[in-house]
Amino acid sequence: MPGFRKLLDQVRFFYQITWRLQSLYALQAKIYRETVFEAERARDPLSLTTHGFTAYSQADEDGMIQELFRRIGPTDRRFIEFGCGDGLENNTVYLLLTGWNGLWMDGSAEGIRNIRAQFAPYVDSGRLQAKQGFLTRDSINGAIHEAGYTGEIDLLSIDVDGNDYWLWEALTVVTPRVVIIEYNATFRPPHKIVQAYDENYRWNFTNYYGASLKALEELGARKGYDLVGCCYAGTNAFFVRRDLTKDLFSRPFTAEHHYREPQHDAFVRGAMRHRKAVGKYQIL
Repeated sequence: MPGFRKLLDQVRFFYQITWRLQSLYALQAKIYRETVFEAERARDPLSLTTHGFTAYSQADEDGMIQELFRRIGPTDRRFIEFGCGDGLENNTVYLLLTGWNGLWMDGSAEGIRNIRAQFAPYVDSGRLQAKQGFLTRDSINGAIHEAGYTGEIDLLSIDVDGNDYWLWEALTVVTPRVVIIEYNATFRPPHKIVQAYDENYRWNFTNYYGASLKALEELGARKGYDLVGCCYAGTNAFFVRRDLTKDLFSRPFTAEHHYREPQHDAFVRGAMRHRKAVGKYQIL
């Protein structure tokens, strides 16, 4: 028994050291990030990225969303998010907790069960719908319509780690004012590359997923949206419907101007860049 207690004390010691090192890393990363942002704000006052912060989002999307709607103003404060996980770390939970209503959809039955338990007051009051199912190009519009959403909404967030491009391309039943979509920063502008459509695809935690920022820029342009920024971590791109951008955002609205390289460990403690892999891509 004394030997076991000694071992337990050693485990606790190393556990505390690990958390302290993570705290120091997070502080250093924040100091560096703020230095970068200070210079960028001076150079480009309309930069959206420099307003980022994380409350519940995986990276700095919470702050960028808040600033974006400060500029264009909200209307119905409704959101839809594909790929919401368990609801505790996504792009719209902060909105839900600050008064918005919306729809979450995810392929994980366990994740949806967790949401219905963790967010029971919001589900029971009708402020949040949580639907389980793998979305495809053929099912996406029907699934959203069945949940009671049509026409204009304030925000759409797409993060399904694979067919994001194809789902946005197929979407017609709602007209979001703002679209946030994950991009694959492995491919820098001017490359227009998209993961081949596969409705059975499940992300394998590598850098084989999704679409390049340039491909999404051009898709957004065809659908009437301007690319207005990317998060500092190099994971999500922000689009605003063209009739709303006016002179409120940094121009030009191109991938070349707004691209951010992948820095997945800038906010997610201990996370490194994705393991390298290859798969079937389409060049547009």
